[in-house]
Amino acid sequence: MSLTSKVLVTGGAGFIGSNLVDELIRQGAKVTIIDDLSTGSRENLDEIAGDFDFVQGDINNSQLVNKAIEGVEIVYHQAALPSVPRSVENPAETHRVCVDGTFNMLLASKENGVKRFIYAASSSAYGDQPTLPKVETMAPDPLSPYAVAKLTGELYCRSFNNVYGLETLALRYFNVFGPRQNPSSMYSGVISRFIDCLMSGTTPVIFGDGEQSRDFTYVANVVDANIRASQATDGIGRTLNVANGDRITLNHLLDVLKTITDNPNVTAEYRFGRTGDVKHSQADNLRAVEWLGYQELVGLEEGLRRTIDWWKTSRFAL
Repeated sequence: MSLTSKVLVTGGAGFIGSNLVDELIRQGAKVTIIDDLSTGSRENLDEIAGDFDFVQGDINNSQLVNKAIEGVEIVYHQAALPSVPRSVENPAETHRVCVDGTFNMLLASKENGVKRFIYAASSSAYGDQPTLPKVETMAPDPLSPYAVAKLTGELYCRSFNNVYGLETLALRYFNVFGPRQNPSSMYSGVISRFIDCLMSGTTPVIFGDGEQSRDFTYVANVVDANIRASQATDGIGRTLNVANGDRITLNHLLDVLKTITDNPNVTAEYRFGRTGDVKHSQADNLRAVEWLGYQELVGLEEGLRRTIDWWKTSRFAL
């Protein structure tokens, strides 16, 4: 499959999706975006360098999806409501978007001759199992409605590959961060929230004792994994971790950011832990390395610096 062909990115106005669209356009793809702008933004679209077709609408709208997907060879399905707390508050909406929406995209892909379907899965599928690092062969143990919904999407991808021959790959993301992640959203990732607090002079909040750890992954690494997955000959119908393969506690992360931003005296506010959150997360990347040729392009500290540089020129700094 050639990246100069027509591709579709759901959630392309979102944080990860818009970064993916940027790179696809740079590599010569003809890109169509579907996004209802419920979590994505026109500001993210404005930052994309190059031409693309934008369809504003719901991925559960079969008529809209079938029209947008005509002639598409590759679907990058990034659309979701990517938040554990939000899924706890509103499990029905999370199911509608993440399960029904994924099923509708798979069905449209099958019926319109799409060759490959890349699915944005989630490390939340592993739950709070103590074994580290997380390996794809481990039995899933999802804790939150979001985790269940994203795992269900994986299973549908595998089914559509087995039954209908649609080439699918599911990429389990681990705590992605970087430019265009909205720090003003209460459901945003912790890195964007920490940076926003440190740069704007407000108090960062940590839920729990701060000793929980995460495998933070800069967005450029995830974009590269998506593009590699769309061209890979191995791993069809399977699930792969996409991460840095290392972990850092939230307390240590805040210390690193305090050093980078020259805010040594900032103290976090600690609140009770949140339902559905896991204690530790770290990926084994061996499958992605062997099947995709995946490697870390941008490390944690360099990714933090790039994200801070973006924040300084973003609408959030104004």
